[in-house]
Amino acid sequence: MTRTTLGEFEQQVLLVILRLGGESYSVAIVDELEERTGREVATAAVYVALRRLEKKGMLTSRLEEPEESGEVHARRYFALTEAAMEPLKSVRRAMLSLWDGLEPVLDE
Repeated sequence: MTRTTLGEFEQQVLLVILRLGGESYSVAIVDELEERTGREVATAAVYVALRRLEKKGMLTSRLEEPEESGEVHARRYFALTEAAMEPLKSVRRAMLSLWDGLEPVLDE
C-alpha cells in the first residue's frame, strides 16, 4: 500500500471538512480554520490545498450552479473520501505518541 503524506495545513483542511460534516465550500472552510486556529488564513492557500487533496484522491468536489443554490456565484463543495481517513488516523496516532508523557513538562 502506498503511504500518502499530509502536510500540516492539509491535515487542518481535512479536519475542518470532517468537522463541518458532509460537504463544505471554501468560505466555510476558511472561516472554521480561522476560528479553530486563531490565525488568518489566505483563501488562496485553502484553494491550493483543496486542489492538491483532490488530486491525492482524499477529496471529491462538485460544482453547484447559482440557480440551484439561490446564490449569486457557483459554489464548489468538497467532501472527504475514504482514502483520507487512514492518513488522518495515522497522523493522529503519531502525534498522540509524540505528546505522550510531556504533560508534566508542558504544564510547568
